[in-house]
Amino acid sequence: MPISEEMINRKGARKGTDIPHDVLTLLNQGEIESVNLTEWLAVNHMTLIQHVLPSVGLEHRLDDVSSEITKQKAESGMKAIRLIGQLLDDVLHEENEEKQAEVLLAFAHHISDSVRCWAAYMNKQSSSTLEEKLAYIQPFAADHHFGVREIAWMSVRESLSLQLDQSIEHLTEWAKSEDENIRRFSVESLRPRGVWTKHIELLKQEPERALPILNLLKSDPSIYVQDSVGNWLNDASKTQPNWVTNLCDQWSKNSDTKATSRIVKKAKRTIVKGNL
Repeated sequence: MPISEEMINRKGARKGTDIPHDVLTLLNQGEIESVNLTEWLAVNHMTLIQHVLPSVGLEHRLDDVSSEITKQKAESGMKAIRLIGQLLDDVLHEENEEKQAEVLLAFAHHISDSVRCWAAYMNKQSSSTLEEKLAYIQPFAADHHFGVREIAWMSVRESLSLQLDQSIEHLTEWAKSEDENIRRFSVESLRPRGVWTKHIELLKQEPERALPILNLLKSDPSIYVQDSVGNWLNDASKTQPNWVTNLCDQWSKNSDTKATSRIVKKAKRTIVKGNL
């Protein structure tokens, strides 16, 4: 099916039922990227896996992967991405190193954002060190697609939370990156009450542990990063409101910038609402 310029530059439907048939077909074949959350959620990963695995010479693995997807009723959304990534990681462990590298490279650079999302979960979480996991996930954290970037931090969040001090040390360096997506990852991956993920209880009670990262980004020029820092502090305000208020006051005093002002306003929204 030919892919027009108009299709590539589409805005995307607001409801799943409004997605044009040809767009959904191409999404499920892995020929185009999703352009919004509605499309991202509408992808049928069972159909997609049936197109993608043969393209990398893994058609002999298709039945096993497909049956597990059916068994767990995971054909769309986060559940499908997590499951397929883990299943494919297991599959690759049974292939030789050359094949593993070939498939990982193909998936990491695939035109389909959904396939790149699978790849973000194919990171050998049980055997890799924290440094290896972060090195693996960094290209996905810097991906141009919003969905891949979200999956990137979700895929390593549990590992980060289990080695919190070491994670903060590594991510403090990421917070110095020239790439706003990498800087944003350094904050978003450790949000105390991360979206769609388990809370990090230690950061809910001791948010000051993340100050090495937060202080670096208190006046970040990127709105994308500002939103993440503001949301991080808003999370923390639900358990440690006084700490967040004091930090915001300190930042406002020492960093008189529009960026800091915007972060502070976002950080204190729950506190302000509670005082109304």
